[in-house]
Amino acid sequence: MSLNLAFKALNDKTRREILELLRKKDMTAGEIVGRFNISAPSISHHLDLLKQAGLIDSTKEGQFVKYTLNTTVIDDIMKWMIQFNKKSKN
Repeated sequence: MSLNLAFKALNDKTRREILELLRKKDMTAGEIVGRFNISAPSISHHLDLLKQAGLIDSTKEGQFVKYTLNTTVIDDIMKWMIQFNKKSKN
């Protein structure tokens, strides 16, 4: 996992909103597109960036692709961030 890719993906409001939707339930691209007032190709681009960052996974189910939140990367980000809260014991 690349923290740089994850932070780049998280730096966009639409992508954060997509993650919020997927936190509640797995969804197809069509279901996600229906929640936004932007084009399907734009949503596809956002999904691709989230997938490259490892924040979401996709599985093909018939003619549809279902997207799901990958919490492993979120856990890794949180572990990385928590280290800054720990006091050094020198």
